[in-house]
Amino acid sequence: MSGLKEKILNKKAVLGVCGLGYVGLPLAVEKAKAGFSVIGFDVQKEKIDLVNSGKNYIGDVVDNDLDKLVKDGKLKATTDFKDVCNCDCICICVPTPLDIHQEPDISYVKSSTEEIAKYLHKDMLVVLESTTYPGTTEELIKPILENTSGLKCGVDFYLAFSPERVDPGNLIYKTKNTPKVVGGCTPECTDIAATMYECVLEAPIHRVSSPAIAEMEKILENTYRNINIGLINELARLCHKMGISIWEVIDAAKSKPYGFQAFYPGPGLGGHCIPLDPYYLTWKAREYGFHTTLIENSMIINDSQPAYVVERTMHILNKYKKAINGAKVLILGVAYKQDIDDFRESPAIRVIEELIKVGADISYYDPYVSRFKKGNLSMTSEKELTKDLLSSKDIVIVTTAHTNVDYKFVAENAKLVFDTKNIMKDLNKNERIHVL
Repeated sequence: MSGLKEKILNKKAVLGVCGLGYVGLPLAVEKAKAGFSVIGFDVQKEKIDLVNSGKNYIGDVVDNDLDKLVKDGKLKATTDFKDVCNCDCICICVPTPLDIHQEPDISYVKSSTEEIAKYLHKDMLVVLESTTYPGTTEELIKPILENTSGLKCGVDFYLAFSPERVDPGNLIYKTKNTPKVVGGCTPECTDIAATMYECVLEAPIHRVSSPAIAEMEKILENTYRNINIGLINELARLCHKMGISIWEVIDAAKSKPYGFQAFYPGPGLGGHCIPLDPYYLTWKAREYGFHTTLIENSMIINDSQPAYVVERTMHILNKYKKAINGAKVLILGVAYKQDIDDFRESPAIRVIEELIKVGADISYYDPYVSRFKKGNLSMTSEKELTKDLLSSKDIVIVTTAHTNVDYKFVAENAKLVFDTKNIMKDLNKNERIHVL
């Protein structure tokens, strides 16, 4: 047994987490709750100060857990990567967005790895959790670590990929109980990484033969969802033209006890995974002269869904002799999914941008997102969803199905409603309520 594996099993290893966002902070908290000493790393000083003050900023973390762990000395945070010297294991959980050309931006992964490499030491484990293209761990991370440190992967240190599986707001599956996939550069790398997760999580650990398998597995998860949502969004457009309710069609299909999984249409895709991950795959596929036609077509459909929502809005207003130019529109919800404050890649914001282009006067209400900024667009939520606010708007567009909104009140007081989430299905006999 390696010295590191023994330290992990005895909870004597110091575990590091690089990147204290939606993935990193919950993981750091779970590692500390499991009995390990944990050091969190982030380049944003405000996050470091909040963690060290025991103040939580991630919805899936229990405030009291964070505060107690910090006070007990089990968890601390720093911007100083010199503390990597004190870590036996470190997980990289930094963002992997797309650049302006819709190509992978792995600059955060690269810069984090370069910092870690300066302080990499023998018998240390490095795990990449950030979603990326197949090959990143072995083609990018491994050479940086080896060339900078002079150490050899699989001999002097251990390297693996284990994709994050975070679903903000999920009431059942959290970091603690979500199964984990682990693929190391060598069998021993896989074993060491899997052992670490087994000591932290209360979920099965699925071992695969290489980092590339684990990287591709993560892309498959979200590409599968992207394609199926694209199919439903396209069928929703067709059903609208045919005068058929796509929602009733889906409910009917769900009655089949095998061979069908329900997906639903909406204003577009949001969040940190589903809208982005397929781009990583299509980008990498081009290196092999391979075109992912089906995947790319689903992305085109989903990416155009916000514009389709605006087109439908124009037709609804036109039916009541109201032009979109100058129309007062209230967007109901800007978070990318219900009951969370996360607006990353939110389709609601894309809808707002498209409405602004055609001259609409936009405001929004979201009980979870008091304000947001995206590029040059910055907006603040209406404070309350009042009768006066609703009646003053030409149309209300439901873009996020928050459960703490009184939709009956909305239906009773709005002039027109365009419900892109079918959250008002029990009220849709009202001719002023239009459903996607």
